[in-house]
This record gives sequence, structure tokens and C-alpha cells, in this order.
Amino acid sequence: MSVQNSGSAEISIHEMEWKGIQLTESAVGRITQLSSNGQFFHLSVKPSGCTGFAYCVQLINGPEESDVKFHSRGVDFYIALSALPMIDGTEIDYVRQGLNSNLVYHNPNVKNMCGCGESFGV
Repeated sequence: MSVQNSGSAEISIHEMEWKGIQLTESAVGRITQLSSNGQFFHLSVKPSGCTGFAYCVQLINGPEESDVKFHSRGVDFYIALSALPMIDGTEIDYVRQGLNSNLVYHNPNVKNMCGCGESFGV
């Protein structure tokens, strides 16, 4: 499988060595709750903000041909192949602070973040 990214280069799942995406127990609980209708958690990135990219979470009925299936702590989820070079090695956590709760991405590829935390650069 290969995917054309936003530039002119192709990304091939077979030519890369992926570290993977891991979920914490807290993230597993939240993703299981969100996907209780038979849908799947899907993560991609989109151009956004002042530093370049933002995480984009969706619930999908099924994967696209360009999605990569991951399994962590008993949960199957999908990542857009085009996002993998930017988020490979990321641990996804679910954090509750007071009345707020968020998915938090511990991404080792991030080189800078915007001041509000909405976008990142690699």
C-alpha cells in the first residue's frame, strides 16, 4: 500500500519501519466509550494553526484503503497513513482535569507547539 502525501513523494507502508501508536488505559476507556456504536476511532492530521498541523479525530464506520490498523491494549483503531510520519511513536492518553477532559498526544516527533496548544510542528 502506498499513499501520495501532500507533496510529490509517496509514502509506502512496506518501506517504513513504524514504532506504532500506543494507548494508555485511560485512552482505551474513552475510545471504547466513543466507539460503542460499532464505529472505529480514526486519527489523522490536518494543516492548521501557526505551527503547521493539528490532530484530527473522527469516528468512522470502516477504514479507507489508505488507513493503517493498530491494536493497543485490546482496542483496534485506525491511523491515516499520510499522518504516520508525523505521529509515529505517539502515546495517546485521556486526561481529566476538573470539568475538562481531553485526549493528550505524547508525540516524540513534535519540534514546536503553538502557545495555545492547538497545533504542532515536526
